[in-house]
Amino acid sequence: MPRGSDVPPQDALRRALRSDLSASAVEVAPRLLGGELRTFVSTSTDAAPVEVRLRVTEVEAYHGQGTGEFADPGSHARMGRTARNATMWGEPGHLYVYLSHGIHSCVNVVCGPEGQGDGVLLRAGEVVWGTDAAARRRGAVPPLGRIALRDLARGPGRLGQAVGLRHPVHDGIDAVASEERHGARAELWLGEERNDVASGPRVGVAGVAGTDAFPWRFWIETDPTVSPFRWGRGAAEAAHGLTPESRGSTGASPVLN
Repeated sequence: MPRGSDVPPQDALRRALRSDLSASAVEVAPRLLGGELRTFVSTSTDAAPVEVRLRVTEVEAYHGQGTGEFADPGSHARMGRTARNATMWGEPGHLYVYLSHGIHSCVNVVCGPEGQGDGVLLRAGEVVWGTDAAARRRGAVPPLGRIALRDLARGPGRLGQAVGLRHPVHDGIDAVASEERHGARAELWLGEERNDVASGPRVGVAGVAGTDAFPWRFWIETDPTVSPFRWGRGAAEAAHGLTPESRGSTGASPVLN
């Protein structure tokens, strides 16, 4: 179960280097599990930054140019560089913070060689430091009960809110150099490689991109903060080889991460 409030992790961690993140997204993604994203965010120009530490428990890899035989139809970068996804094409270690459904700020770690467009979505985690601050950002009143602690950063929208990173002001923030941007800094910390990592289809991604053809979701087995799986539009049908005609509908258009 989650450790609760403000308990520093026991595992040995170290600051991430750009070289740690220079491989493709599908290689980098499982390495982030058990590591931490630490943010230092001021609520006003004269306020001291508030630190929140998030232990990463679930991630998803997205490829700009794809890997292997297939391109990645679930990636924001699948059609090339745009104003929205420009951060993904930069050097590894920056954070691509984008807006989902016009509401939720979601956090991705840029990885791979510069110009490849790879990113790893931080899907879920456990807040291990700064729980009260994270709770207030989520509109909760501390102290939190067991279920509320588990759910504090369970899902990418909740995670972004808990760590205090917002689109568009924090898009592109450097989590390796820990530069300040609009009153915020971020640091990425890594632990040892884990042997309790599971993988499978990505959550809520439409069509074939949300099937075992792209098993690029990685999570720590049995960790309670991992978000539940759900199919994206048309993904279950694609996974079972059904066509729009065979299920009597017109199909579904892709929905990205």
